[in-house]
Amino acid sequence: MTLTATRPKRRFRPALWVLTLPFVIMFALFFIAPIIYAIVDSLFSTKASGLGFGAPEKVFVFLDNYTAALSTPSFVESLGRLLLFSLIEVPLMVVTALGLALLLESARARWPRFFRVLYFVPYGVPGVIAALLWGFLYIPATSPVLQGLAAVGIDIDPLSSSGVLFAIANIALWGFAGYNMLILIAALNAIPTELYEAARIDGASEWSITWNIKLPLVRPSVILVTVFTIIGTLQLFVEPLVLRPLTTAISSDFTPNLAAYNQSFAEGNPSLAAAMAVIVAVIGFVFSFGFLRLVNRKGNRAW
Repeated sequence: MTLTATRPKRRFRPALWVLTLPFVIMFALFFIAPIIYAIVDSLFSTKASGLGFGAPEKVFVFLDNYTAALSTPSFVESLGRLLLFSLIEVPLMVVTALGLALLLESARARWPRFFRVLYFVPYGVPGVIAALLWGFLYIPATSPVLQGLAAVGIDIDPLSSSGVLFAIANIALWGFAGYNMLILIAALNAIPTELYEAARIDGASEWSITWNIKLPLVRPSVILVTVFTIIGTLQLFVEPLVLRPLTTAISSDFTPNLAAYNQSFAEGNPSLAAAMAVIVAVIGFVFSFGFLRLVNRKGNRAW
């Protein structure tokens, strides 16, 4: 006589669907649907009918909008400018957030809770307000810092053509370094304290503990922060839009998102704007996926 194992029947759990269904609906409506709409809209173009006197109609043009976008020199320059901004902002953000987290979680840190709140507060300031605040600090007529430097013979123009990218990077760093710092602090707090105690018993210095214990164990969180920062830099829009009236170094197509905004609302060409947005999204996916492949290939090797 043989006994056959029977699989337990899966029970219907209405509570699971009740809790997850609102998220699924909102995710589909406000994330998936706009992506699909942008992709579909980028394949069409609005053209006038009846020798220009008829009602405009949607015409399927396939990849013509993508060709037009990549054939526009100003848009291609904005892509290069965005990549340069990413090269500035990503390492600066990761190093700053990691440095702050390590300092506040060190054994010699004083008032760490106070400084956590202090560094996190800028994240609660809306991007438009932050850009306005820093915009006043970047103008010599309203900036006490620039006026003080000018009094000792140091003339600095943060909004010049050579320095505007660094000025924008400073705003982004000020706003998001505290948020990324908290992610890394949470990772540091998850490390068992027994590892630190054992290392100190063996005579390890604080630098040795940081290099051989803390950094390897927070590596996944550093990767997460890096991916978040890559995606965030490719979404650059608010800061140049707000600072544009203050300087001639920022044009209407300074960044790809600003170019798409201008095409949609100023030039009345939303299909071309959708194609530009899709191009930026593809670049963001390629960069994020490429970075993850790179770090996963290295595995768990020591830093």
